[in-house]
Amino acid sequence: MLDPLPQSAIEFSKWSWREIEPYFQELRERRLSADNVDKWLTDWSRLSDLISEVYARLNVAVTIDTTDAQAEAAYNAFLDQIYPNVQAADQQLKEKLLASGLEPMGFEIPLRKMRAEAQLFREENLPLLTQERKLSSEYNKIIGAQTVIWEGEETTLQQLRREMQRPEREVREKAWRLAAERQLADRQSINELWGKLFELRRRLAQNAGMSDYRAYRWMQMLRLDYSVEDCLQFQRAIEQEVVPAATRMYERRRQRMGLDRLRPWDLDLDLYPLDLPPLPGYGDVEDLAVKAEAAFRRVDPQLGDYFHTLRVENLLDLDNHKGKAPGAYCTAYPVLKRPFIFMNAVGLAADVRTILHESGHAFHNFERFRLPYAQQRIPGLEFAEVASMAMELLASPYLDAQPDGFYSPADAPRFRIAHLEHLLAFWPYMAVVDAFQHWAYTHEAEAIEASNCDAKWLELWQRFMPGVDWSGLEDEAMTGWQRKQHIHRSPFYYVEYGLAQLGAVQVWRNSLKDPKRALQQYRRALSLGGMVTLPELYEAAGARLAFDAETLGEAVRLIEDMLQSMQTVQ
Repeated sequence: MLDPLPQSAIEFSKWSWREIEPYFQELRERRLSADNVDKWLTDWSRLSDLISEVYARLNVAVTIDTTDAQAEAAYNAFLDQIYPNVQAADQQLKEKLLASGLEPMGFEIPLRKMRAEAQLFREENLPLLTQERKLSSEYNKIIGAQTVIWEGEETTLQQLRREMQRPEREVREKAWRLAAERQLADRQSINELWGKLFELRRRLAQNAGMSDYRAYRWMQMLRLDYSVEDCLQFQRAIEQEVVPAATRMYERRRQRMGLDRLRPWDLDLDLYPLDLPPLPGYGDVEDLAVKAEAAFRRVDPQLGDYFHTLRVENLLDLDNHKGKAPGAYCTAYPVLKRPFIFMNAVGLAADVRTILHESGHAFHNFERFRLPYAQQRIPGLEFAEVASMAMELLASPYLDAQPDGFYSPADAPRFRIAHLEHLLAFWPYMAVVDAFQHWAYTHEAEAIEASNCDAKWLELWQRFMPGVDWSGLEDEAMTGWQRKQHIHRSPFYYVEYGLAQLGAVQVWRNSLKDPKRALQQYRRALSLGGMVTLPELYEAAGARLAFDAETLGEAVRLIEDMLQSMQTVQ
């Protein structure tokens, strides 16, 4: 008889594979029947939750401080000694459940995903998957170490973004060029890392008998409800419907700023109207959290309670500092049944959007943690991003209430205008990232060479991103693929944002008509976890998973209409 598993992941993190393995072995050898399948799934979930939380905590540690050698050693030890063994043992349990012919209640979709995972699994790929995660950490270390000297002080590139909010154009240009120069200094290092990752991913696909890495990754990401052609259609729809709208937006900005041409350092601005100071952000990160909680309470008291839990239980790491990994994320601690939010806040209005976004993920975690089994709680990433992007829009009307709002009633519309303009600018950028990866992983002989990647990125940039003059900045433009962390760390994970943004705009549209019902539908969809298909999750939220120009065009017109009405009032 095995001893009970530890109650906390922190205690469990001290266990070796030799101590963990007997629990997998017992599950593998236990007779499985309709009478005991629920208990078996409960025990498997408990084990999976402990392992998932240990990994999440180790990953948090190495992203908060990419220079922490002790954290890196613990993370790598887990990847070397625990992760591949767990992957193999977990696969055996999936195969056991599939072979049993049993279908527990609420498991139709989880079983569908398990079949895809069983088809893809190859034991020889386990060490490669471990190596891929290590190389991803190398990318974090490169980016986390990027600092510059600004006015005599060392500053991170994220902190330098504050200078790109300045109304003085010459200051913005100086800051932008300084950041670009520092990023280009790592060009060769990232090129070399890309070569290692690219070759490793080619081998993963080859071992699995796939035609190319795109086909491999499609199944690995469990994209079972849409196809490659759907994504290509979405790219064409963006080119048809969004690129002209984004170009119109850039032209309005150029005219408002009184410029003969718009340059890259004119984009990272929340400056509408332009005769006012930069849109304020907040005080410190505690102020950011306090004001975010106040906004969420106005959206829904339960959401406010969820965020309060994150604050009081120290489940937020929001400030930027040297050595911190780039970006923002929300991860899950399933044993604790809590989310954890990581970001790089530097006092900008953009950080407000980020905290709203990552909190949407956190609320999703709170809701899905109520499901009993780990295998039921995994939604498609395409809907996980609806949870976050919809929250950006649902919370935006509640940022100006005093005394604890982010903005005065006069400033709040400026935030919303900047936010809606960000939506229009994002879809074309997303199309560049997605199209680049479709090309790279189906043109292996070309894409292994970084110079070809530069050329392809520039071609796509010019196709999807007109309206901004990059002349004389060709090196900076063509190396944009190096600075998009998803390409290196989470390949093909980007179209999700575009699809989710379309879903989020539909949820927002519903809220303009009936806020209470829209919120009810949103929370209901979050609570479903991964128990229904992706289209059904969208439908539950009051939206439709769509790739077509007509649906996208409706969303674009709504955004443009709202922008026009708010700018007219301003």
